[in-house]
Amino acid sequence: MEKILVTTDFSDHSKSGLRFAIQLATQNDYHLTFINVHHLQTPSAWDTVRLDEYQDEQKQLIHAKLIHFVEKIYATLHKEPQHIQYAVEISALPDDSIKEYAEENEYDYICMSTRGRGALKKILGSVTSNLISLSKVPLIIVPHDYKVNEVRSVLYASDLDDYEKEVIKVLSFAKPIGASIELLNFTTEPFDEENREILKNRIEKITQYPVSVHVEERNGDDDLLKAIESVVKKTQPSVLVMFTEQNKNWFEKIFYAGHSAEYSFHTKVPLLIFRKQVEEI
Repeated sequence: MEKILVTTDFSDHSKSGLRFAIQLATQNDYHLTFINVHHLQTPSAWDTVRLDEYQDEQKQLIHAKLIHFVEKIYATLHKEPQHIQYAVEISALPDDSIKEYAEENEYDYICMSTRGRGALKKILGSVTSNLISLSKVPLIIVPHDYKVNEVRSVLYASDLDDYEKEVIKVLSFAKPIGASIELLNFTTEPFDEENREILKNRIEKITQYPVSVHVEERNGDDDLLKAIESVVKKTQPSVLVMFTEQNKNWFEKIFYAGHSAEYSFHTKVPLLIFRKQVEEI
């Protein structure tokens, strides 16, 4: 059974990540773990015994709060919890704690929500931004205003550099929930229907699963983020999939270039981020 680690800080914005994970679990038999990472401030004069006692007391209180918080989400969705558990971690570094917990316990995905509209760093927050950079576990980022719907389609934005390996990961997410897959690529070179059909056949030979191909020609100076959002608006996928460490025209340009903090991320579509594999020399 695949596992999803679902983060929450008990805020209203964090509820969207829980709702999306619960919806996924209704479409596939995922095991969900709801986690809260809490930073405790304690007097420096306390000895180790007192610190441990206080930490245990607080973890029990937070654990009870977490159960109540999650159960209310299930109730509003009119769903019964199945295959779930709860985790409370005490740490001053929530991003490191989430990353370590997910990797050590071999989770398949980490699911978390955005904070709202505005500049990218403000939307994602430092925890999410750091996890995008560091986590080996794929990250699902859910817009704060996400409305629960069946996950029916996946839009996979690709630079085509390593699509043979990447599409298998996309397939591993989409196929178990019965979602369609569409590959999206932008090119500055002419790309006719014959080339599109050749690419489609190559991909479907790998996946043994239907994959549509959407290729658009664009000027190299065009805003890539706006181009992606335009396609998202037209096709209205359930999930947008991207891979980090792609070339500068792709993920890094959007999220890590010097001007990226000025971008506004307007899409209301959950974003699934995989780390791009780098071949060892």
